[in-house]
Amino acid sequence: MASLKKFREWIDQHRADLRDDYFAFLRFRSISSEPEFKSEVERCADWVKEYLQASGFKTELIATQRYPIVYAEDLHAPGKPTVLIYGHYDVQPVDPLELWKNDPFEPTERSGKVFARGAVDDKGQIFYAMAAMRALKENGGALPINVKFCIEGEEEDGSVGLSGALSKIQQKLKADFLLVVDHGAYDEKTPAINLGARGMLTMDVKLTGSKSDLHSGEYGGIAYNPNRALVELLAKLYDSNGRVAVDGFYDDVIEPSSEDKKAFAHAGDAASYAREYGIEALGGEKGRTIQEANLFRPVLEINGIGGGYHGPGFKTVIPAMAIAKLSCRLVPGQDPKKISRQITDFLHRHCVKGMKLDVHVHAGAPAYRANPASELANAVAAAAEEVTGQPCKRVLTGASIPIVASLSQTIGAEIVGMGYGLPTDLIHAPNENFDFSRLEKGLLTVARAMELLTQGAKR
Repeated sequence: MASLKKFREWIDQHRADLRDDYFAFLRFRSISSEPEFKSEVERCADWVKEYLQASGFKTELIATQRYPIVYAEDLHAPGKPTVLIYGHYDVQPVDPLELWKNDPFEPTERSGKVFARGAVDDKGQIFYAMAAMRALKENGGALPINVKFCIEGEEEDGSVGLSGALSKIQQKLKADFLLVVDHGAYDEKTPAINLGARGMLTMDVKLTGSKSDLHSGEYGGIAYNPNRALVELLAKLYDSNGRVAVDGFYDDVIEPSSEDKKAFAHAGDAASYAREYGIEALGGEKGRTIQEANLFRPVLEINGIGGGYHGPGFKTVIPAMAIAKLSCRLVPGQDPKKISRQITDFLHRHCVKGMKLDVHVHAGAPAYRANPASELANAVAAAAEEVTGQPCKRVLTGASIPIVASLSQTIGAEIVGMGYGLPTDLIHAPNENFDFSRLEKGLLTVARAMELLTQGAKR
C-alpha cells in the first residue's frame, strides 16, 4: 500500500501536466475510417511515439499497408517477465455532429467530465497506461518488469494494418503477458478484469433492381422495389423466437455451463437498460437470460439500411438499389469465414429472383477466452482492488476487439483486459466522455499491477 501512496503523490504533483498531455492527445482528429483524416492519424502516431520516447522507451513507427503501429520497449529488467500493452490511437467518426455539445476534438470539461471523441475509447485508457510508466520510472528509477507497447491506428476500422503485419513482427512483440487497456469497469464503484470477448464479422449487402432510379408512378406495380426486396430478405434472417435462421449458424456454439455463468459477472438487467437507455423492447432469443444473450450467445445485427430518397420533402422514386450493413458477434467455436459463407448462401437462396445481389464480406475475427487464474489476471485484479477498495469482478464482454485473439495467439501470451470505461461514457456516440478520477484509477492500477506481477500476486 505504501507503493500506491507514492503513485498518488506523483499524480498530485503532475496533475496539470497529465491534463495538458491528455488534452493534446484528444485534439488529433485521428478517424481511421475516413480518408480525409489520414494526415491527422499519422500526426497522432508521431505524438504517441514522442510521448513514450520522452518516458525513456526505445520507440519506432512500424509501417503497415495503412496506418503505422507505434511500438515501444523498455527491456531493462533482466530475468523478469515481459508485458505487452495493447491499445489504439484512432477513434470513431463523430456523426451526427449536431448532437455534440462541443467540438468533438476540442476537449471540454463539464461537471468533472471531459467530453471529446476518444476521451475513453481508447485515447483516455491507453494514455493512462503510458503515463503509468512515467510514474513507475520517476518513483523507482526503472521499471520493475520488461514492458512493450503495441498501439495501432485502425482498431476502429478492422485492424487491417496490424493484422497484415503480425507475422512479420511476431518476434518483436513476443511477451509473456498481453494487457489490453480497452475495456470497462463493472460499475461506477466496482473494478473488473475482462477475460474474453465475442468475435466479429461485418458485411455489406446490396440489391440492384434497375439501371437507374425509376418514376414510382410510371413503374410502380411493375418493377420490384429493391427496398421492399431488401426488408423482406433481412426479415428472413430471424425466426419467430429471435433465433438467427441461417442454416448452420449455431452448429459450433457451445452451451455455457452453470459454472461458466457463475464465474463471470454481468451488470445489466431489463430495468437498468430501460432506465438508462430507454430500451423497452428486448431482442435476442426467447428463453435466454440477458447474461446469456450478451456473453454466451452469438447474434446477427442489421447496422444500417439505405435506399431511395432521404432528403426533405418527397421524391417519388423506386430506387435502383438498396443496401444494408450486417454484423455478427460470434462466440468461441465459431469460425468467421464459415459463418460468412453460411450467411452469403442464405441471402442468395432467399433473394427475390431477378434482383442482383452483391455481398461484400469485411475482415472477421474469432472470439477468445482467457485464463482467469493467470499471473496477470491475479496482478491486475489485486491492483484494482487496492486502488478502489472494492472486490474486482471477472467479466466477459459482448463487444469485440478484432485483433486481440490473433495477437495473443501469435505472440503466445496470457491475455487480460482492463479498463475504467462505463456505459454512460457514450463510447462511439456523440458527447463521449471520461472523468479524471477514473483516468487516475487506471494509471494507479497499471502502475501497481506491474509491481505486483513481479511478486507473483495471489488471490
